[in-house]
Amino acid sequence: MAVHFAGSARPTLGVEWEIALVDRATRDLSNTAPQVFEAMQSIDGFDPARLHKEFLRNTVELVTGVCDTVGEAIADLDETMVLLRRASAPLGVELLCAGTHPFAQWSSQQVTRAPHYDEMIERTQWWGRQMLIWGVHVHVGVSSAERVFPIINALLVKYPHLLALSASSPMWAGVDTGYASNRALMFQQLPTAGLPFQFENWSQFEGFVHDQLKTGVIERLGGLHWDIRPAPQWGTIEVRVCDGVSTRTELSAIVALIHCLVVYFDRCLDDGVELPGMPPWHVQENKWRAARYGLDAEIILDADSNERLVTDDLDDLLEQLAPVARDLGCADELARVADIPRRGASYQRQRAVAAGAGGDLTAVVDSLVAELGR
Repeated sequence: MAVHFAGSARPTLGVEWEIALVDRATRDLSNTAPQVFEAMQSIDGFDPARLHKEFLRNTVELVTGVCDTVGEAIADLDETMVLLRRASAPLGVELLCAGTHPFAQWSSQQVTRAPHYDEMIERTQWWGRQMLIWGVHVHVGVSSAERVFPIINALLVKYPHLLALSASSPMWAGVDTGYASNRALMFQQLPTAGLPFQFENWSQFEGFVHDQLKTGVIERLGGLHWDIRPAPQWGTIEVRVCDGVSTRTELSAIVALIHCLVVYFDRCLDDGVELPGMPPWHVQENKWRAARYGLDAEIILDADSNERLVTDDLDDLLEQLAPVARDLGCADELARVADIPRRGASYQRQRAVAAGAGGDLTAVVDSLVAELGR
């Protein structure tokens, strides 16, 4: 079957930022999204397109419009965040973002009623109900369908860099999992989630979609929850690798890195330069290493099985992308990527807070709530 890819005349940018609702008194999750949305309706200037309901009633998603720069996207999110705080504060609700909540129990959470959410729970059962996780999704416009999978396959080489930088889910249900990103490995348990297949061209993807629809694996294209996927209706590649990003500053840095990567690979195609690639077994191993070890991961670089510490490779990557960042107007934001290893990624900061508080995980929630505005 034909899958129409809308295409984008320029490398536009869109960001979706999932935010957890937290009870001010208990620091546990708060299933109050319906009340928050109701409060938002009464605020002048609120655009319903900028705030979406999510699978669980403890979550809202901030969504930008179509932007041209990282600065524009972050300013868009800032406007919605101001209104969200105004609506949530009188309800005794505070906000945080991380890949997981440090101690909340999945069994206490309420699901948003919607046909596609009901269908997912019916199909996935226990695993579906456990999806107490948050992430960031970044859309970048691409001109044509035939560029999509060459760029996606190249992005998979940089997958561990993105996951290690954003890793923010070391704890699950009150236990330190030993992973930097427990979210990444939990989410892939769903039957249509995880790493994308490395198709050679768009027609192969169309054949795959035909098979998935005919056999009932999915009922709509949005049922593919890959870590990186095409968004044909928008003409974008959607990068869904990252854990929930805990601070505004880190979000701007990681969005800049993703924007630059897609545009860099797109320009390589313009110049006839072969894009990097890696066997799927290496991609899978890199995902696990980044999820387990975060910024301490030694990653596989290429098909020849060369390896390097992810932070060392990141330094070279930032230098390589610097000219693209200048062209896109996000040089300052891209430069801030290097601050994340120096300061410590969110998973490292959360563990440090827990250790300093004698294992009291409410202190971790306090720190995440405080960080969100930074």
